[in-house]
Amino acid sequence: MMSPTFPTQSGPLTLAGPVGALEAALDLPDADVPALPLVAVVCHPLPTEGGTMHNKVVTMVARSLRELGATTLRFNFRGTGASEGQFDRGDGETDDLTAVVEWVRRERPGDALWLAGFSFGAYVSLRASADLKPDLLISVAPPAGRWDFDRIVLPDCPWLVIQGEADEIVDPEAVYRWLEERDAQAELVRMPDTGHFFHRRMIDLRGVVKNGVRGYLPTAR
Repeated sequence: MMSPTFPTQSGPLTLAGPVGALEAALDLPDADVPALPLVAVVCHPLPTEGGTMHNKVVTMVARSLRELGATTLRFNFRGTGASEGQFDRGDGETDDLTAVVEWVRRERPGDALWLAGFSFGAYVSLRASADLKPDLLISVAPPAGRWDFDRIVLPDCPWLVIQGEADEIVDPEAVYRWLEERDAQAELVRMPDTGHFFHRRMIDLRGVVKNGVRGYLPTAR
């Protein structure tokens, strides 16, 4: 299948992936802010535990970026929702993300490209960042200690890491230890009294994302 041209309106779309169709949703910036030459691709958590592009953390991160003027693109990894293929423990999902980013860059070559991911999506976007070279990376609850982080090449771009200190899924200390041992040049935001899914802390997450990236926004055309 052929991927469509870049939409001029918000809505669902289907993109060509390495093993078939990828279900996606593109959302334009909020109408009351200047649209920026920026597309942010946001990756969802573990599909085998119910993670999809409709996850509340994923949609809040995307919403936060749109409020700053970004266009956001969420998509379902292979085997999730209407996306074809089967779960591949991060390998195939990295290929899915690569295909999506390549489409964005073909369609919007003058735009900045940001990557964001939550949990498993943070792992996938981190794995891909060395090759995809985003202009900025957002990692929410990166699952160090649960997936193989030893071979990840750290991103060479502004990098915001957000970690709940009461995370019951990802060990916060494993995240902090991994960042320290790798001498990661990341802006780390520790959110106290915050679990993995940011229950009752969504508005706080919104503020952390917006404050963390505001200084890196491209100028409006």
